Amino acid sequence: MPQVLEFKLPDLGEGLTEAEIVRWLVAVGDVVAVDQPVVEVETAKAMVEVPCPYGGVVTARFGEEGTELPVGAPLIMVAVGSATDAVPAAAETETETAGSGNVLVGYGTDHSRPARRRRVRPGAPAAAAAPVAAPVVAPSPVAVVAAGGPVPVISPLVRKLARDNGVDLRALTGSGPDGLILRADVEAALRVPAAASAVAAAPVPVTAAGDRIPLKGLRGAVAEKLSRSRREIPDATCWVDADATELMATRAAMNAAGGPKISVLALLARICTAALARFPELNSTVDLAANEIVRLPGVHLGFAAQTERGLMVPVVRDAHTMNPEALSAEFARLTERARTGKLAPSDLTGGTFTLNNYGVFGVDGSTPIINHPEAAMLGVGRIIPKPWVHQGELAVRQVVQLSLTFDHRVCDGGAAGGFLRYVADCVESPAVLLRSL
Repeated sequence: MPQVLEFKLPDLGEGLTEAEIVRWLVAVGDVVAVDQPVVEVETAKAMVEVPCPYGGVVTARFGEEGTELPVGAPLIMVAVGSATDAVPAAAETETETAGSGNVLVGYGTDHSRPARRRRVRPGAPAAAAAPVAAPVVAPSPVAVVAAGGPVPVISPLVRKLARDNGVDLRALTGSGPDGLILRADVEAALRVPAAASAVAAAPVPVTAAGDRIPLKGLRGAVAEKLSRSRREIPDATCWVDADATELMATRAAMNAAGGPKISVLALLARICTAALARFPELNSTVDLAANEIVRLPGVHLGFAAQTERGLMVPVVRDAHTMNPEALSAEFARLTERARTGKLAPSDLTGGTFTLNNYGVFGVDGSTPIINHPEAAMLGVGRIIPKPWVHQGELAVRQVVQLSLTFDHRVCDGGAAGGFLRYVADCVESPAVLLRSL
């Protein structure tokens, strides 16, 4: 007789307590292998594919796409043991009868291969042999198990349409085979006034005043971090305009020499690490419990990256050990992972200083909010031609505004101004940086 095991949402680390279901990778009735990803979830830090430590037949799924689950909540039920006798011979070698013992194998890695999905042959005896307490659900129609019972919906588009318009799928009678709810059923509920009873009462109803967007997931995490920064850090900002003409000419010469291309961000990052070596108080954090300033031994450089999911700050580890070429490569790698939703939580934590190039949005200046618990952030505006006095003559030069927001607890204006002035001097004359190496 098969044993039905419950797989719960595992602890995803980094203090995360919940995750939102983004996409199911298996359906009820599918055969899964040990450590096969079964669901894609979104945490406050990253998109993660969660592998199941059991091999067998999926008998139930808990939660629809878009549902937020706490750590420890049930995800799926898997029938293991003799139930796998119903698996076709070609799949037997890929189905295990016991768990792997790994809670979250491959967490943060790139599962580029699509999840294998196989169904038990119709009428297979394994489905009937499952215990009554956790019956094996027939493959058709696919049931998404939630608190109110199974909902006969297959299409994720139908679920999204219902969710976006506040339609309770449990109140609908499907017009498809075996009561399957179709898109037409949801659209009919939206058109007919009598179907108003099918609209679930939202916790915060949408009113004529405008849409309300929940502060959860990544957006919620960003909001909390920025609010905490404002609450705890007595910050101050100083800024300066700099002539970046020589920096841009230096970059052009480096790229003309062949080899990997060097980005402007990489050159600014190299300047920042050199400046932090001269002003280490800005590469620190405040330990409130011990009432101490902790100066950090290495520079883990965060940089702001705008993605479809929102603003992210990937971290380049040990940036102080890298040259511009290595920094360019690491920026490109992390930016691509951010855009494709493949950053691991470890890629987004542990920063000691942040570089924010908001010039890519076409703006000149800003007052950055410190990325708590760091002590400073350098903001860089767009580099554009402007009138500038150069060598006693009025000329058109490539000018950039640099803004430094710093924690006034770790240093005073002298150190902050010295840091910013050194950065500006290196931008205006890259030879300054070479002299300090």
